[in-house]
Amino acid sequence: RLLKLKECGFNTLETYVCWNLHEREEGIFDFSGMLDVAAYIRMAGDMGLNVILRPGPYICSEWDLGGLPAWLLTYDKMALRCNDPVYISKVRRYFHALFNEIRPLLSTNGGCIQMVQIENEYGSYGNDHEYMQAIIDIYRECGIDCLLFTSDGACDWMLNGGTMPGYLSVANFGSNPKANFAELKKYRPCQPCMCGEFWCGWFDHWHTEAHYRTPESIAADFSELLAENASCNFYMFHGGTNFGFMSGANYYEIYHPDVTSYDYGAPLSEAGDRTPTYYAVRDIISKFTGVTPELTATETPKTAYGTIKLTQKISALDAAPLLGKAVRMAAPVFQEELGQNHGFTLYSSVINGPISDVALDFDELHDRAVVYFDGKLMGIMERDRLKPEIKLNLTSTESIRLDILVENMGRINYGPKMRDKKGAVGIRFGQQYHFGWDITPLHLPQFSDTDTLTSLPFVPIDGQVSFEGSYFIKGCLNVDKPCDTFLKLDNFHHGCVWVNGFNLGRYYNDAGPQMTLYCPAPMLKPGENEIVVLETDGASNGTVLSLDKPQLGRPEE
Repeated sequence: RLLKLKECGFNTLETYVCWNLHEREEGIFDFSGMLDVAAYIRMAGDMGLNVILRPGPYICSEWDLGGLPAWLLTYDKMALRCNDPVYISKVRRYFHALFNEIRPLLSTNGGCIQMVQIENEYGSYGNDHEYMQAIIDIYRECGIDCLLFTSDGACDWMLNGGTMPGYLSVANFGSNPKANFAELKKYRPCQPCMCGEFWCGWFDHWHTEAHYRTPESIAADFSELLAENASCNFYMFHGGTNFGFMSGANYYEIYHPDVTSYDYGAPLSEAGDRTPTYYAVRDIISKFTGVTPELTATETPKTAYGTIKLTQKISALDAAPLLGKAVRMAAPVFQEELGQNHGFTLYSSVINGPISDVALDFDELHDRAVVYFDGKLMGIMERDRLKPEIKLNLTSTESIRLDILVENMGRINYGPKMRDKKGAVGIRFGQQYHFGWDITPLHLPQFSDTDTLTSLPFVPIDGQVSFEGSYFIKGCLNVDKPCDTFLKLDNFHHGCVWVNGFNLGRYYNDAGPQMTLYCPAPMLKPGENEIVVLETDGASNGTVLSLDKPQLGRPEE
């Protein structure tokens, strides 16, 4: 992918750093394996690429909580993204850990990192210049002495809130370069112009149609941008995938969770393949520079492995005690109060009669609940969207067990509603709150855990798979040679898929537009590969289809 960047005519890699991956638990840092950001930067430098680093602490990027760790939300009196002393102390600790890893790679130390961003599009959120200065001061503490810059949308209130006197400012936009640079020049009349994010595509939400820009449209705007004698970073050049539970969300009147794919309509597809946009962009750069790099990078092979039969299952309600320890509490609390960052939480209690014709409700449901009475599926409720009337009728001698499996579908990553705790609070029937809950956080794998799901006591499926409610279903995919593939779950509704313990992300066939999950070849191995599906709603058949092409709901598919 880096070689394809270079062979398109670009000379610089720009990359974010995700704080919430490197400090998943407060005070414990991880820069190993896939999180070895220094190795990634060294790889780029070894290929002759410069690097622009965007370390946050906030990155947006349609990533859970904009890259901020979920444990920050347990500090109720702490304000995010401002000069709050507690918040600043957390940022300082993170930056010291991060820059200890990558300080030798700064250009001032002979490395390839030429520029480091101060925060990220801060003017879209706030105007605390003392906070911005505190970020700069921490950079200096950490020995960051290369060029620093800010990045904001090209309008008065964003530039006024996010720029800092004496520091380079870049503007972010996807069209009308001449007009947007004119706005930037009002603030920086004597500096070089740069588009920090040239939006060549856009991201998708569940429940919406897929976004799509034609290569011709992108090429026209890119040509106009270069005619302004400006520098440009493509956002995104390669979008990729929000694997695991890491996709974020937006809030525009209602809650909009992001899909798993971050293909973005970028020059390189989700699987890293060159697209028509790639060639259109490459032609423009070639005309502009007079240089046409040779194309040597190959596309990764794709394989349709066919039908994968799932042959074992276990109810999610039965699996829950094996995936987490129940905590007894008077009132339900959010995930974060349980030390849980992502995934699913089970809220369980017993309801005693008499109670007549009253409906289940929540003060806050973030974000999706599957409701059971005595193990029977009663309905599915979803934040701002699905709200079926689930009523309770019990005589004085009756009682039922109430189980509510609540899914975190991604924290809001942009705008004023970012303090987005997950789970359910204020669970009640009518106006009467119910107290006395056993709350179980389900500790499900994200990226590298092959034991948690394998150890569940699955039972063989006799005959056809057909069920209502939430189940883990397991099967096996046999491959001779691992290749990229795309999994499609036509017979399912909503849930997640693990391949050899790696969480490919969320599918939501009832919402669209994305209909396949990308499985990279390195997640597979020769021979048997374990496929586990957590289906929350129910399935009509226990087969998964492996395709050699994605289905993201775009018109070219």
